[in-house]
Amino acid sequence: MRRIAAILFCLLLPSVVSATELPKPKGEVLLTVRGMISHRNAGTEAVFDRANLEALGLATIRTSTPWTDGVVEFEGVPLKAVLAAVGGKGKELVATALNDYKANLPMSDAEQYRVLLALRMNGRDLSLRDRGPLWIVYPRDAHAELRSNSFNVRWVWALSTLEVR
Repeated sequence: MRRIAAILFCLLLPSVVSATELPKPKGEVLLTVRGMISHRNAGTEAVFDRANLEALGLATIRTSTPWTDGVVEFEGVPLKAVLAAVGGKGKELVATALNDYKANLPMSDAEQYRVLLALRMNGRDLSLRDRGPLWIVYPRDAHAELRSNSFNVRWVWALSTLEVR
């Protein structure tokens, strides 16, 4: 009986391991996640291209921002989905932009506010020129507290790295 259990365990192990493995990107890496993560695809980090991010599922937020006119529609990947994909466990995220700007975000923001890593604005892919290719977006019109400067500094555009602490 133990031998049968051991054989079954060995047969099932590859499917359990593959369920937590992240696919390797085939295109340009847009996001690197490091720190307290359990699922990786590049050494000690998890890296994502546009296709890898979109495969996590897309969501939309319609909100105003201090940097755009009127209400804007953002489409992207929920931060919560990225953290789940990498097995992120921690209390804080350090978000770093391509220009080395850094902002600290409580991990709880991902769930509480349904934060988005926006890939598109008003149906167009974000480019570096318009704060892309990834922009951390909060639904500021849905929560009065999000309209303060303490949250504005968390809107990291040209996002390149998330560190889970």
